[in-house]
Amino acid sequence: MLEYTCCFTGHRPQKLPFKIENNDEQFQKLKSVLSTEIVRLIAEKKVTHFISGMAIGVDTICAEIILDLKTEYGITLECAIPCRNQNAKWNKLQKATYEQILMQADIVTYLQDDYSRGCMQRRNKYMVDKSLYIIAVWNGKKSGTKNAVTYAQKKNRKIKIIDPNDL
Repeated sequence: MLEYTCCFTGHRPQKLPFKIENNDEQFQKLKSVLSTEIVRLIAEKKVTHFISGMAIGVDTICAEIILDLKTEYGITLECAIPCRNQNAKWNKLQKATYEQILMQADIVTYLQDDYSRGCMQRRNKYMVDKSLYIIAVWNGKKSGTKNAVTYAQKKNRKIKIIDPNDL
C-alpha cells in the first residue's frame, strides 16, 4: 500500500502569500499545480490512495481536489484527523467544508480523542509513515510543514515541494 499512497502537507491560509479565494489568480495557479501533480502520480506511479491531514488551508484544498478527481480516476481519500475536536475553533464556513469532505471520504482516521500538544506532529508522522509520496506546499521556513518534510526526508520518501511564493 505504501507505494500507492501520497499524503499532503502545507501551510495554513495565513502563511500563504495570497488569499484562498476563487477569484485569486495565485490560488487558482496553486490548485492547477496540485491537480497536475496528483494526476501525474496517478498516471505515472499508479498512486490510488491519498491522505489529507484536514487542517484549514492546503490540506482541505488537496482533499477537495481528490474528491473532484475521485470518480474519474478511481482513487480514494483518507482523512487523518489529529483529534476529534480539531475544528472546534473554526468558523461556520470552515466547519461546513470540513464536514462535507469527511462525508465524502473513503476513510476517516481519528488519531486521538482530544487535542494535546504534539497531536498535529503525530498526525503528520502517521501520514508520512503510510505514504511513499509527499506533496508539500512549503515556503522553506520553519513550520509544521517543515517538520513533516524533514521527517519524510529521514524516511526516504519521494517529496514534491511546491513553493507558494513561486506561483
